[in-house]
Amino acid sequence: MASRILGFVRDILIAAFLGAGPVAEAFLIAFSLPNMFRRFFAEGAFNMAFIPMFSKKLEGEEDALGFARDAFSGLASVLILFTLAAQIAMPLLVLAMAGGFVADERFDLAVVYGRIAFPYVLFISLAALLSGLLNATGRFMAAAAAPVLLNVLFIVAMTVAHWAGWPIGDTLVWTVPVAGVAQFALVWHAAARAGFPLTLRRPRLTPELKRLAIIAAPAALAGGVVQVNLMIGRQVASFFEGAVAWLSYADRLYQLPLGVVGIAIGVVLLPDLSRRLRAGDTAGGRHAVNRAGEMALALTVPAAVALAVIPGPIVSVLFQRGAFDATDAAATALAVAVYGAGLPAFVIQKVLQPLYFAREDTRRPFYYALWALAVNAIVAIGLAPLIGYIAAAFGTTLAGWAMVVLLWRGSRAMGDAASLDDRFVQRAGRIVLASVLMGGVLWAAAGVLAPWLQAGTVRYGALAVLILIGMTAYFGLGHLVGAFRLSEFRAALRRQR
Repeated sequence: MASRILGFVRDILIAAFLGAGPVAEAFLIAFSLPNMFRRFFAEGAFNMAFIPMFSKKLEGEEDALGFARDAFSGLASVLILFTLAAQIAMPLLVLAMAGGFVADERFDLAVVYGRIAFPYVLFISLAALLSGLLNATGRFMAAAAAPVLLNVLFIVAMTVAHWAGWPIGDTLVWTVPVAGVAQFALVWHAAARAGFPLTLRRPRLTPELKRLAIIAAPAALAGGVVQVNLMIGRQVASFFEGAVAWLSYADRLYQLPLGVVGIAIGVVLLPDLSRRLRAGDTAGGRHAVNRAGEMALALTVPAAVALAVIPGPIVSVLFQRGAFDATDAAATALAVAVYGAGLPAFVIQKVLQPLYFAREDTRRPFYYALWALAVNAIVAIGLAPLIGYIAAAFGTTLAGWAMVVLLWRGSRAMGDAASLDDRFVQRAGRIVLASVLMGGVLWAAAGVLAPWLQAGTVRYGALAVLILIGMTAYFGLGHLVGAFRLSEFRAALRRQR
């Protein structure tokens, strides 16, 4: 939560200083490059294979430390070579991300920024492996706190640059690799304190690493497909001036509930399921998946409704200032509403995917990702001439729901371990009912508060009141209709901490 809130502060400052202009778009594309490959190398393919194998070695009291050291050295070697190659191929990478930049100043600027920012992928990918190791041992705080450093450094850098008169874009991009080093140092220290001091040594292809590579290969392909999905959206947006920034700011808004709820649930669920499978605890695994799904719906369906009902007030209050004007706010709000419709899908994926990864099944998610890619490409590219930049958001949302359907259908072959229990079925409909009722309350409250939502500094308090009204309505109505018990959220928070 701290990371996401500070991320908002970071993006508010970027919007205020740079708006949706060429420097902002060049920086956003440059920063997205290492983040894209970090998800491909570490948080996606590598960790989805590494965490189950590492968890099972811990459960079986095998040489988990030696396995982790070999994996760490192997990943570092690949990333060093890849980072050097990317420096040479940076113009091609920018072209692949934003072909619409070629005709103007944004292209050369994005290439320069990309070369500066790209070493971030080395440090953050190794940090992601260490975070997976910590999560597998039941330690979540340091890994969750690491992104806070990134946002704090960005905020400090922009503040100092504004005070000293430095170029904001240049300052931001040089902060990226510095933040990577800081995040890596934090989780390395936490892992060392946990009894896993990983150091670089000469890579060796052990039987365990061969198996890791075999399992990771389909996940890497699936991760590549997911990143192609993102590239399609950015390519479409790059042909509409300002759209890269609009979609990026909208992405940050729906990433708040996705990051706080979806990613947190997935991080906890994967090692838990892996250990339960090793122990033969089918009933426990089924209970864990159902409760995770229930919590995911309870926290993201109302968020999706809120993003659909009041995107305008949210975007205007958070971002509209300085170089970010009313036109930018309106375009971003439309993207927020479309992304919001896909929010439950993005979170449900984080619940369903561990069912496969805990069984070391990375092939079927890859095939499903290919189908989702096809949906995204058809919608985003096909509708762009008709509805413009917003086609990219529609493509992302519909692809997310397609992925959920495919993951759900594929999990039916897993038997009772992946089946829904009566409690989940009963509560899902009640969660939707409480969310719709909350949406009505929010819509009415936004109408009453409209004059204050547009009035200077008062608008911040008005938005806070509006959010408080929505939360109170949802939790009160949800408890009343039996969608959940409030005590369950307190217990879940204790487990997440």
